[in-house]
Amino acid sequence: MITFLRGNLAEKQPMRIVLDVGGVGYEVFIPLSSYDRLPSVGGSVQLFTIDHVREDAHLLYGFITEAERSLFLLLTGVSGIGPKLAISALSGLSVRDLKAAVVEGNVKRISTISGIGAKMAERIVVELKHKLSAAESLSAVAGESVEANVALRDALMALVALGYKQDDARVMVMRVNEKHPEVSDVERIIKLALSK
Repeated sequence: MITFLRGNLAEKQPMRIVLDVGGVGYEVFIPLSSYDRLPSVGGSVQLFTIDHVREDAHLLYGFITEAERSLFLLLTGVSGIGPKLAISALSGLSVRDLKAAVVEGNVKRISTISGIGAKMAERIVVELKHKLSAAESLSAVAGESVEANVALRDALMALVALGYKQDDARVMVMRVNEKHPEVSDVERIIKLALSK
């Protein structure tokens, strides 16, 4: 699995880029939220990625932030939402706005996203509300800096996306936070949580 790519931007189009990593060009599909924060062609960039293998294709989806990647994983876990629709959702609303709409149960706001109707928006709320509520409540429990809270929330969301129950994932992340309060890297938090 390819977790991240770091290289120079060779091509840049909305929703699709080519990243030159050591002389190899990787086609990466991105949401508009990531596109808006990319440097000019030739600039250096790091993307957090999801490697998606289908019967007929091997696709990479990239994100500027861990929060985007975590929400993408949660969205693709919803019945009926594939990677393209998840990218569309992240392009239609910011991570913060989409999370808020889900937690508040704002079906109308979610259904404004291209490709998502009222029924799909309801399904997103039903399947993700408790997962996102758990992630948001974690930051209230943890008395760390804002940066650490974001890392803890993202780690919790990733564990839930991997199939752990929200309460189990919360306990795992809080244990890591208690034993290793200096760790603020999402990937490191997840590795430590899974090693227990």
